[in-house]
Amino acid sequence: MTDQATPIPLGAEISSIDARQEKLLQPLEASILTPEKLEYARQVIEKDKAIKPFWVKKYKTEAAKNWDRFYKRNETRFYKDRHWIEREFTVFKDSKLNDDGSPATIHCLEVGCGVGNFIFPVLERNPNLFMYACDFAPHAIELVKQHDDYKQGRCSAFVCDLTKDPLTDTIAAGSLDVVSSIFVLSAIPAEKLEAAVRNISDVMKSGGMLCFRDYAVYDAAQVKFSSNPGHMLDTNLYVRQDGTLSHFFSKEQIKELFEKEGFTTVECEYVHRETINRAMDISIDRRFLQAKFIKK
Repeated sequence: MTDQATPIPLGAEISSIDARQEKLLQPLEASILTPEKLEYARQVIEKDKAIKPFWVKKYKTEAAKNWDRFYKRNETRFYKDRHWIEREFTVFKDSKLNDDGSPATIHCLEVGCGVGNFIFPVLERNPNLFMYACDFAPHAIELVKQHDDYKQGRCSAFVCDLTKDPLTDTIAAGSLDVVSSIFVLSAIPAEKLEAAVRNISDVMKSGGMLCFRDYAVYDAAQVKFSSNPGHMLDTNLYVRQDGTLSHFFSKEQIKELFEKEGFTTVECEYVHRETINRAMDISIDRRFLQAKFIKK
């Protein structure tokens, strides 16, 4: 997060895919949105209004079904493998020893695993990890299990709605060393977030780490939603055209959420990624929230 990405000049001889991949592999930097940009975003968002209650309820109720449709339609084509997670969250590189000096297994869980773009790269790099993976989209779990690198001795994928299905039905209580929540809680309505975090807490060891990254308030995507009324369901919660949800978090909201459920905040900061739209010759400020929490 401390190294600043080297900007790629507009018109440089490099493909858009190569440029995107190069940028994704570089560390994020601290949020650098100017006061003027933040004020513009605030004004746009504050003018937006929530859609009618009937549609709000419908989209919230059908969230899991719409994500399942998303994976049926896109399968494994939509996301690239997330090699950057190990760079930002080095805990996945760690090792520990048993009392006899032999390597000990580190038990992890990725919530909202999608089609496995994180679990397979990290399992390949660290032979001492065992990775549970869950998602509330059944089709996503099917795709994970069909992956060539899915092996029962290294990982276990299962369908789970974090807001209502106990993780302890599959994972022993208090058994996990690490949990990752990467662009997952943003798909959950605010009134169900406490239940989701409590569910995660139940399967973590005391001293276990939760690694978090998600969308932050005043991100360019939120400004775009509010610039086109008809997407807002609730404060900082929006619906995409395909019916999936996107919540934009503040530092205060996330810290309060996790600390209320028995976590200690180690790190919680806004981070920034500038992306370039070459066709339109504009830069877009993506703003995320990255955090680490320890289970008490």
